[in-house]
Amino acid sequence: MSRKTVVVGGGITGLSAAYYLQKAGVDTELVEKTERLGGKVRTFHKDGFTIERGPDSFLARKTSMLELAEEIGMGEEVVKNSTGNAYILAKGRLNRMPQGSHMGIPTRKRPLLKSTLFSGRGKMRALLEPGKRVKEMTGDEALGLFLRRRLGNEVVENAVEPLLSGIYAGDIDRLSMDATFPQFREITEEYGSLVKGLKDTGTAPPVRKKKNWEKPSAFRSFTGGLSGFIDALQGALKPGSVQLSKGVDHIEKKEHGYHILMSDGEVKRADDIILAVPAPAAAKMLAHYDWTEPLKQMKATSVANVAMAFDKSAIKQDIDGTGFVVSRTTDDYRITACTWTHKKWAHAAPEGKALLRCYIGKPGDEEVVDKTDEEIRDIVMKDLKKIMDITDQPDFFVVTRWHNAMPQYSVGHKERLNQVTNHMKKDLPGIQLAGAHYYGIGLPDCIDQGKEAAGRIIESE
Repeated sequence: MSRKTVVVGGGITGLSAAYYLQKAGVDTELVEKTERLGGKVRTFHKDGFTIERGPDSFLARKTSMLELAEEIGMGEEVVKNSTGNAYILAKGRLNRMPQGSHMGIPTRKRPLLKSTLFSGRGKMRALLEPGKRVKEMTGDEALGLFLRRRLGNEVVENAVEPLLSGIYAGDIDRLSMDATFPQFREITEEYGSLVKGLKDTGTAPPVRKKKNWEKPSAFRSFTGGLSGFIDALQGALKPGSVQLSKGVDHIEKKEHGYHILMSDGEVKRADDIILAVPAPAAAKMLAHYDWTEPLKQMKATSVANVAMAFDKSAIKQDIDGTGFVVSRTTDDYRITACTWTHKKWAHAAPEGKALLRCYIGKPGDEEVVDKTDEEIRDIVMKDLKKIMDITDQPDFFVVTRWHNAMPQYSVGHKERLNQVTNHMKKDLPGIQLAGAHYYGIGLPDCIDQGKEAAGRIIESE
């Protein structure tokens, strides 16, 4: 009997794993418990608008998604984001992000001194960073605590935290340094300064040299939205190898391979399994083993977003930029960020129209996600009126809720994951974990994990 691999989970990780396995000739089946593939990738089209209900782009510098797009015939569909100023809402106004900032970390003296984001005291504290003693660390620590020690509270709270929380939808004073930005500590130890290290390694953005200089576009999408990539990836799989609405109840190890008990009572046989599912779901499938507790401890937060279509005339303050994030030093606003999508992506809105996407849900305010669509719209419109003087109601709006969907890499994440994977190598050598809950949350990160898991199976064939 030929070897059989089953991929559990039809998000971008599972799809990528199945693609690379089948490309190598491995007998592979993918099962997904819902009625659709793509996970959090969901594109909605209406009246000429292209609306992303989940992620809206991927990082170009992480090349795995671009490479896969070329392989499946999507290379010509790739589009770059339009660039412009990024803003932070703090001190009751929109403040430009200082030029040369990396993840909110100011790396240039003059833009820092000119910034309206920080007080004089906050600026001086940040300027002292190159002279701060480097603390040798032997274990994991909170990302926020590390950055506060290097840059001071004000820079972290008004610039760094809003951006990083926008990525992870969590509390940076609980996020793991080792699992999120280990390079910050590495370059600090090597160069004796985080700021100096960011500049010397080329990580910090380049300095604007000419008046008409354009900021390089860092993000990519597809002309018809990200769901087009999912459709193309699904189309590249062998007919009949994907089963939807097929949940997994639990997995049992047998003398030769594994039995996968499906929720409908069917039993599937597999020699290798890739669990491209959230950590709590994986723990449930492996419930026979007492070492799955760390998987249960890997929490996720809930967030929501509302996309709103307007006539451009409704946007009275036409700001040169692509959006803003909100500092949590203020309690006056419940939105956490707003993307001016029609400015970021040329394909997102018809001529003469505007598309805004606002985000809600943060530590201490997660219950807002469960309000009605109309209540969420009203909360967002109240904030936008104060921030941008938008008083017109949207032509239409689309609310998307993501419950327990944003993985939180809390301090000790990698250690807990290592504990689990070591047990799996011993007790369940044919099973692997992959996906946003484990080794990176970005779309290219997930593709990398799927490809790497597939590679290990291909090598063992």
